[in-house]
Amino acid sequence: MTSSTKSRVRVRAAAMLAATAMLAGCNAGAGTGTNTEGGTDPDAGSATSGGATGASDETVRIGLVAEPASLDFTTTDGAAIPQLLLDNVYETLVTVDMASGDIVGALAEEWEVSDDRLTYTFHLKDGVTFSDGAEFTAEDAKFSLERVKSDAWTTSLKAQLDVIDTVEAPDASTVVVTLAQPSNRFLYALTTRVGAMFDTEGTDNLAEDAIGTGPYLFKDWQRGSMITLERNPDYHGEAPHFAGVEMHYFKDANALNNAMLTDAIDVVSTVQAPESLVEFEGGDYQIVEGTTNGEVVLSMNQSEGAPLSDLKLRQAVRHAIDHQTLMDTCWAGRGTLIGTMAPPTDPWYEDRTGDYPFDLDKAKALVAEAGGEGTALRLRIPTLPYAVSCGTVVESMLEEAGFDVTVDELEFPSAWLETVFTNKDFDMSIVAHVEPRDMANVFGNPEYYTTYGTPEIQELFEAADTGTEEEQVAKMKEAGALISEDAAADFLFLLPNLMVADPDITGLPENAIKESFDLAELGRG
Repeated sequence: MTSSTKSRVRVRAAAMLAATAMLAGCNAGAGTGTNTEGGTDPDAGSATSGGATGASDETVRIGLVAEPASLDFTTTDGAAIPQLLLDNVYETLVTVDMASGDIVGALAEEWEVSDDRLTYTFHLKDGVTFSDGAEFTAEDAKFSLERVKSDAWTTSLKAQLDVIDTVEAPDASTVVVTLAQPSNRFLYALTTRVGAMFDTEGTDNLAEDAIGTGPYLFKDWQRGSMITLERNPDYHGEAPHFAGVEMHYFKDANALNNAMLTDAIDVVSTVQAPESLVEFEGGDYQIVEGTTNGEVVLSMNQSEGAPLSDLKLRQAVRHAIDHQTLMDTCWAGRGTLIGTMAPPTDPWYEDRTGDYPFDLDKAKALVAEAGGEGTALRLRIPTLPYAVSCGTVVESMLEEAGFDVTVDELEFPSAWLETVFTNKDFDMSIVAHVEPRDMANVFGNPEYYTTYGTPEIQELFEAADTGTEEEQVAKMKEAGALISEDAAADFLFLLPNLMVADPDITGLPENAIKESFDLAELGRG
């Protein structure tokens, strides 16, 4: 291959790095997904082996929270949409293998990367069709990638593909992508929603219909209740075990649990009341416990004129929170204290819980130094179980430090996305950012709702993306340290992956560290 370096079907994700992507990342409890790019946990994978065990006529019923606001993740933020559609209805050129953490071929069987790291040549799989019957070709891939860079995509995640200079389709089965500069995160970005492949004639009604190449087809949406998928009879790969999937959405954690206890569903995809796990222990259920990408972030609006634009007050907030007590109180002690915007499965993770240890006296002193006694703070949280449970604990702890905190619960997703994410009408909020490797997306853009994105942090992210693998890890660690030291936000804890299922359901992910819930992996053994 002349001057190209053969990357073939496997490229170690840890080597591909990616400070990629989040979005208004807010999936109720992150409880579904897969392994993130690179630096993945070598033990990540399915808690129950087997995956699809031959096609059946059965429908599997899955309980979730945080129903999507739309089916269109190109214009609508929120992690619930790719959780449902990515890898199931829409596929990507490359994906992340759950068990190994490698980036592997999906719609592209293999690819090459040029020695200068600027040109990626993808060779597409033969015999792939969309659910409308159209053949998947290089023109569709070119259309999909260029569309991300157009005005058709409006979510902030589209910036991940800004590095693309040109996309060419020299023949029906070859796509050549040329980058404007080397990018460590580019290939991994293609495994996320921005890498989804669309039919050139299939994007007219993305909010209500989904035309993809995946193992399942979108069938029906009973809003406020359930979304139904059905097996794709023309799928190019191995047929999934279940003929249908019913995604049942519950706003109340107890209702979700009761549905499992009364055999109304087969899987609780993400337990939203961890203290309730005792109800399932010793019974005829399997309990899966692992980790996620879901950093529960206490964001602080640093816009000019906002109370928390004052560094000392942000530092006071961080010192005022007893994170272990908070996690014990609001999430039954389940989770991991990390103190940073990177989970331990990322190669640049560093435990930064020591940056702002709980010190109420120090918090009070900082409030006094800033002349901030009685400062009013609006803590505007989404109506998601972890946010509601933790919100009252945060309120109490901050008031002990001298703040006057008002908690507002905003319906999720629509009200929270409009008020907090879009309009930035808040002082603090709590949301789990579940997208993989999302540090740069969450803290690298001053226009993002977190309002940070300083020139210094942007330079670090740029250097991390364009440098060597070693430089990327080093620069990302520097970025994580700077974000923490600047008290750009507080990191309450990392959500656990807690699932409950019928004892014979197979293919459940132990670690939920990818955007999608790969339904084709599920089976019944």
